[in-house]
Amino acid sequence: MKKVTLLSLVAILMALMLAACGSGTAAKDNAAAPNTGTKETAKSDSALDKIKADGKMVIGTEGTYAPFTYHDKSGELTGFDVEIAREVAKRLGVEAEFVEAPWDSLLAGIDAGRFNAVFNEVSIRDDRKEKYDFSDPYISSGAVLIVREDNTDIKSLADLKGKKSAQSLTSNLADIAKQNGAEIVPIEGFNQAIGLLNSSRVDATINDNLSFLDLKKQKPDIALKVVAEADDASQSGGVFAKNQPELIEAVNKALADMHEDGTYATISEKYFGEDVSK
Repeated sequence: MKKVTLLSLVAILMALMLAACGSGTAAKDNAAAPNTGTKETAKSDSALDKIKADGKMVIGTEGTYAPFTYHDKSGELTGFDVEIAREVAKRLGVEAEFVEAPWDSLLAGIDAGRFNAVFNEVSIRDDRKEKYDFSDPYISSGAVLIVREDNTDIKSLADLKGKKSAQSLTSNLADIAKQNGAEIVPIEGFNQAIGLLNSSRVDATINDNLSFLDLKKQKPDIALKVVAEADDASQSGGVFAKNQPELIEAVNKALADMHEDGTYATISEKYFGEDVSK
């Protein structure tokens, strides 16, 4: 009787041990399954996928830089860069949602994840390419030195030495002014620079030639003039966070298709009367 009882106890203990091992293995298998699924999901969930899932591309822009990004008489955000960005988003199958911010905080908005992109006449430069990715260029323009019409002291970039020049601090235009010895007066955008210059609070501003031409078209009596041009024209593109190849590829395809089907030419001629991508 004792032998039978002992054998029974041994059998019961062995059954419990096998059940425990089976449960542990199952638990490990069950715990591993979600991790595998998460990795697969993260791998396929690119920036482009997220934009399409959200149904919108969030775009940073100034809204104060005519004719590229500004508000028309009705208060609606418009401009060359705005229309290009809106058309790109449309071709990605999503809506364009614009968030306005001062120039000096636009790239920081990408760093903070506030924007999917910035379309705001951002020049494609090597130092910026180290931190951000750019689309193909969508516009080319030169920089000009603007002064008041009664100014006879400033006739070239070299004459900026010791003069006050209104510039956005992080722009390539500010770099040109600094290289020529100007004292930089920080501003948030083109309109503020023109306001300071027109009211004699600064001596000059280096700014985009296309912006100045648009200003003269809108305000032909404004007493400002161009006295010099920078040597090289700059090209601008859409700005994106690094390592988003699918998104960059899709944006570049949209831009290429816009050139091919004439949409780009229509937008360009509306604001400038010519193709400004060259």
